[in-house]
Amino acid sequence: MLSKKAKYGLKAMFYLAKQFGKGPVLISDLAEEEHIPKKFLELILLELKKNGLLHSKMGKGGGYYLNKPPGEVTVGQVVRILDGPLAPIPCVSKTAYRKCDECENEKTCEIRKIMMQVREASATILDHTSLLEAPKALFTVARKNK
Repeated sequence: MLSKKAKYGLKAMFYLAKQFGKGPVLISDLAEEEHIPKKFLELILLELKKNGLLHSKMGKGGGYYLNKPPGEVTVGQVVRILDGPLAPIPCVSKTAYRKCDECENEKTCEIRKIMMQVREASATILDHTSLLEAPKALFTVARKNK
């Protein structure tokens, strides 16, 4: 499940994507516009900056802005930075693999087989959806489900 931290982070990144090339955005403006608690947003933006997705400028005319064009930042990158691995269980994670304590044989574990498919499907969608493409991708998924 997506945490509130990741949800707010994605909202902030989509907002910054829309502002790309227009200069830095003040945290207070972003917080107000996207209805995100300012102190929480500050922590989220610092984490995204530390991981190379954002830059900031101090002083008058300062604020945060994307480090790369929106088409080069994926939803998967943001989610992994803020929430960690995409895998629903540790034995199917590519970045934080750990054998499940109760598992006797990973090769025959039915739960692992299903969760591997869940992880792969999630990663495919999130890693192939940029901040620029996200609204279109959501529309496409919604239309397929009708």
